[in-house]
Amino acid sequence: MTAETTMTAPFPNQMKTPLIYKVLVVLGMMTLMGGTLTGVMTYMNVGYTETFLADWFSSFLKTVLVMMPFGLVMMTLVTKLIGKLMPNSSEKRRNLVVGLNMAVVMESMMAFTTTANNIGFDDMALFTSSWLQGFIAALPVGLALITIISMTIKPKVERFLKS
Repeated sequence: MTAETTMTAPFPNQMKTPLIYKVLVVLGMMTLMGGTLTGVMTYMNVGYTETFLADWFSSFLKTVLVMMPFGLVMMTLVTKLIGKLMPNSSEKRRNLVVGLNMAVVMESMMAFTTTANNIGFDDMALFTSSWLQGFIAALPVGLALITIISMTIKPKVERFLKS
């Protein structure tokens, strides 16, 4: 009597990525995007003055506090909406459309918080023109960054965050 014995290698224990690593990745991306864009917007609001770094840093911190929850919710909603509106499109095309929409939505909100921090609401005409100047100046930078991120980094980050 011959018995064939097959041995199967045990699967290695797959460890989930620690939450702290996921948080650090998201914070790194937010710092890159938010820091760059609020820097451009702060420059457009107040110019390069002695207090530029302090103005930029306070704008950046306020933007992070507003944008972190708002951005996560909006990214989820826009991604789901584009997935439903473009179900037959490639993942790259959907990511590009999501990125472009997120750039406009997020930058308008960043311009709002940055202008509110730097200019205030005392003169609404000045606030509105400063908001628009900051938004328009940062838009090309944001579109370039979000396009690169959406097409290359976003899919990898999504897989990383799901792990």
